[in-house]
Amino acid sequence: MSSRLNASTKLFLVTFALTLYCLGASFVEGFVNYRTWGLIGPDEFRAYHQALSPLIIKTMVIPIAIKSVLVVLLFWFRPAIIPRWTIVLAIAFELINWASSILIQIPIQMQLSNSGLSEALLDKLIVTDWIRKITSIANALLFFWLMIVLLKKIPPRDPVNEI
Repeated sequence: MSSRLNASTKLFLVTFALTLYCLGASFVEGFVNYRTWGLIGPDEFRAYHQALSPLIIKTMVIPIAIKSVLVVLLFWFRPAIIPRWTIVLAIAFELINWASSILIQIPIQMQLSNSGLSEALLDKLIVTDWIRKITSIANALLFFWLMIVLLKKIPPRDPVNEI
């Protein structure tokens, strides 16, 4: 099968997979992690949050950064059937996510790490996380649609000629 896929198609497939992985990871963070922080005692929260941060970097930030780079690479190395405007839109979603992270989410996370749990900060984190959720969902839907477009282009396997 891999001989039937060119490099641009493989790049798209890896980006598609990372897009879905990152969306799922962000859902776990936003809908599970953030919403249970209020159950952690104030004396334990700072240590918990500081221990959690490197794990989030490994499991979320690094994959999201790699995905963002791959989305930009698709601008130049996308499969021919994928319109350039869709990749420009995906890049715009990535930029919104990074801007939200850098300007809103990371400063809140740093305050939580330094000062401990604050219900007001936690509420702000949960509410502002929707900026990233909406653009991540939109990006996943865009890539899902592009996957359908791409799958229609890939010719079916011919088992007789593959022998």
